[in-house]
Amino acid sequence: MPNKSALFSPLKIRDIVFKNRIFVSPMCQYSANEGIPNEWHLVHLGSRAVGQAALVMAEATAVSASGRISPADTGLWSQSQVETFKTLTRFIKEQGCIAAVQLAHAGRKASTSEPWRGGKPLSIPQGGWTVWAPSSIPFSSGYPTPQTLKDEDLSDLVRDFERATQHALLAGFEVLELHMAHGYLLHEFLSPLSNQRQDEFGGHLENRIRLPLMIVEKVRTLWPKNLPLFVRVSATDWVEGGWDLSQTISFVRELGRRGVDLIDVSTGGLVPSAKIPISPGFQVPFATEIKKETSLLTGAVGLITQAQQAEEIVATEKADVVFIAREFLRDPYFPIHAAKELGVEISWPHQYERAQ
Repeated sequence: MPNKSALFSPLKIRDIVFKNRIFVSPMCQYSANEGIPNEWHLVHLGSRAVGQAALVMAEATAVSASGRISPADTGLWSQSQVETFKTLTRFIKEQGCIAAVQLAHAGRKASTSEPWRGGKPLSIPQGGWTVWAPSSIPFSSGYPTPQTLKDEDLSDLVRDFERATQHALLAGFEVLELHMAHGYLLHEFLSPLSNQRQDEFGGHLENRIRLPLMIVEKVRTLWPKNLPLFVRVSATDWVEGGWDLSQTISFVRELGRRGVDLIDVSTGGLVPSAKIPISPGFQVPFATEIKKETSLLTGAVGLITQAQQAEEIVATEKADVVFIAREFLRDPYFPIHAAKELGVEISWPHQYERAQ
């Protein structure tokens, strides 16, 4: 008799049914050319779908060329990118998995080299570009001072997110996530450490959340009502005087009112000097508190590496799903192995059944 498992119970959000609660986090591969994914992305994302994750999310995908973290990031600002992504989403769906994409703008952390090339800022002669932010405050010493976004730039930014949303739908994605975490542009608007504007988009909390909420409203009108919309947040900057959990909860309540279905809860990334107490599951309590205070679905992330650990998070309702990143890099078949460990019977790809 197979065991019952909260981790392997289905979850329905709007019209989409997820076969279990194990989601693949977006993980930048720094392997695209002109924003176009390639065979590496097909194998990377496809193998996690073969491994029976319920959702596979493509990496932080830029809404414009200037919004990339590196020149090797994927994007969704052109039709050629849409056509290539169609191959990926089709394969993911064929495995009984849901294809998702995270839309992002890197803000003041844009225009850097790939991590294995140092991850350092790129000058214009090195193939870099001008970086933009809410205020002209560099990410760190050695990083360029960003250009402050003016009103017309903000209008263009909203349109970039609208266009990328339409492209994501054409590409076959069924879940959309907006990246408002890890020190990238929309997180930069949220935090008082990076947003020191004197206009309607800076200062008090209601001003700092204004642009992210505008983008959510526009995206939700374009994204079909039957498909889920997620938002990734950093629940704290881990720095005194920065973005924190109480502000996050207030913001998440507004996101819920605008049709966001699930909050993907991470932390940090805004400033390199933050002292983060890293340990297994260290970010789970933030997801739990947001779930309790807002009644929205939440996803827990951060050093979730074991089947029993993931099961306990979902079974005790600390979060509704687990987003797993690095463990999926080590083990593309984590759900298959977790099911065996938990004594749960799940379907395998027909091509692999002889090993079951």
